Amino acid sequence: MSCEPGGKKMRSDTSTDQSLLVDFADEEPRRRRRGWIIALVALLVLVGGYVAASWYLGDRVPRGATVAGVDIGGLTAEEATARLTETLATATTEPVPVALGEAETTLEPTGLELDVEATVGQVTGLTFDPRVVVAHLLGMSEVRPVVDVDEDALRAEVERVAETLDRAPVDGAIALSDGEAQVTEPEAGLSVDVPAAVELVRDEWLTGERPLELPGTEVPPAVGAEAVETAMADIARPLTRAPVAVDIEGRLLELTPADLTSVASLEPSDGQLELVIDSRALADLVLERDPEVRTAARDAQIVIRDGAPTIVPGATGMDVDEEVLAESVAAAAVSSTDRTAVAVLREVEPEFTVADAEALGVTEVVSEFATPFHNDAQRTRNLVVGAEKISNTLIKPGETFSLIEALGPITSEAGFVSSGVVVDGLETSGMGGGLSQVSTTVFNAAFFAGMELDEWQTHSHHYARYPEGREATVYTPSVDLKWTNTTPYGALVQAWVAGGEFHVRLWGTKYFDVTTSTSERFNFTQPSTVYNSSPSCVANSSPEPGFTVTVTRVVSHDGTEVDRESWTTRYIPWDRVVCGSPPSADSPPSDA
Repeated sequence: MSCEPGGKKMRSDTSTDQSLLVDFADEEPRRRRRGWIIALVALLVLVGGYVAASWYLGDRVPRGATVAGVDIGGLTAEEATARLTETLATATTEPVPVALGEAETTLEPTGLELDVEATVGQVTGLTFDPRVVVAHLLGMSEVRPVVDVDEDALRAEVERVAETLDRAPVDGAIALSDGEAQVTEPEAGLSVDVPAAVELVRDEWLTGERPLELPGTEVPPAVGAEAVETAMADIARPLTRAPVAVDIEGRLLELTPADLTSVASLEPSDGQLELVIDSRALADLVLERDPEVRTAARDAQIVIRDGAPTIVPGATGMDVDEEVLAESVAAAAVSSTDRTAVAVLREVEPEFTVADAEALGVTEVVSEFATPFHNDAQRTRNLVVGAEKISNTLIKPGETFSLIEALGPITSEAGFVSSGVVVDGLETSGMGGGLSQVSTTVFNAAFFAGMELDEWQTHSHHYARYPEGREATVYTPSVDLKWTNTTPYGALVQAWVAGGEFHVRLWGTKYFDVTTSTSERFNFTQPSTVYNSSPSCVANSSPEPGFTVTVTRVVSHDGTEVDRESWTTRYIPWDRVVCGSPPSADSPPSDA
């Protein structure tokens, strides 16, 4: 060391100081490198130990592990898989109890399948998940099952179950009856939240408490308490408080609260209850109290006069305007000041007018047929009454004629009398005897007019006065004659008795051409002798054989065939009828 002038010390060997500093600086990095190496080695030792522990422990399920209540702790993966497969076989297929509020049902595990191997794989095998390694060392409890899910199938099953569990809301309502108003309080409903329920079932299918409580959504009623209170105050109480007067052109008619509630109701509309009056029932009620309000309209008619069709004009009627009446009564019924309704009358036109009648073209004879009858006053009386009943029957295009309907009730009050009939092949007496001749004659008139023959039944025996295979009987209410007017024109029936014959004409406009043919008789059957002990027995000493015959009809229009049909009829024999008991074996032979 040396001192400069002025007493300052000077460093004499600069190189020596620098070398000492260099040595000190080199030592520090060496120490740091050694520390990193030691830490890395320690980490590798820990990782190796962790891996080794994971590998060593991974062959078995951690102690205490359970799946859906099944203990698999300490088992190998293979053993655990076998145990779960066997033990949960029933649980994975049986219906699952589910509930929504107080309602319960079962859900089929549709679309759900337990993946046993994946479930066991969560806690076995080589893993670097520290939770699993710790579980191997310290034990574990529940293992969540791995479930394969068919979302569409599961959703469909949840939706099916929801239909059973859903509780519909109860709308508030007010019932009107006997002059009083009865309130139904509203109540919210409950509906399964399907998306949330699908998730819940998927997650807790095997592990959740039974029954599974499905998530639900409250469904408010369409008509709430406030709407009910408003309707009671504004409608129900005023309507049931006092009568309503109806002014019908100066005549007053009173409707009591009981009358009003019989034709009124409170119906939901956009969350409110609105007053609705049954206009038809109200009009009928008013007309019942005052029948003079209504004058029925009279339809035009087509009738036979002076031997030809004549159109008789109809007439307008008068009736109450139902809609106006309902509106007026509704306003008066809820009013606190003016409780008088006004009825308005309107003209009612006939439904069938002269123009309608003219358009039917009932102007000429389309077909005509007649059948002879024998002289029997009782039977002839029935024919005359039958002709009166069916004459002027109009069958519009597409409509069907029914002889039973046209004749009306076959009773003595209607003018009919008892006459000869055939029952079970034997002649006797019955109300309306002879009307089968009406049926047969009408049948042939429709036959030759080309009408569609819908329903008829031939006699069991052949009567010489009727064309064979082309006749029809009638027996109320089971045996009818029906035919349909298949022309574009009206068909008017005219019937009368004259010259020992029953006549029927069909008036309209000629439309079809009809040709017919009848086969020779065949398949003859011979009569036998029948003994009849009935007091009303009618003997027959002229037996006739039975036979079969076929009738064919061809219907044409403007030269083109439009229908061809054949009908085969089998007639049974007219047996020889002996009134009395059959002879005994000891009786001598009879010469009769």
